[in-house]
Amino acid sequence: MEGKRLYRSRNDRMIGGVCGGLGQYLGVDPTIVRVLFAVATLAGFSGILFYLILLLVVPLEPGA
Repeated sequence: MEGKRLYRSRNDRMIGGVCGGLGQYLGVDPTIVRVLFAVATLAGFSGILFYLILLLVVPLEPGA
């Protein structure tokens, strides 16, 4: 049995597909994830750094 895996989205992407992939994985709208990253960045948290780390670590969704 194969569990649910986190991938960067190929279809629902604005920059690298991280928010689209997180949205699919968590079962929420990717726009909510994007807003949370923006709020975290503006609030002084490391939203951009966290995004860049995920961009490097999370694999791209398999497919055509």
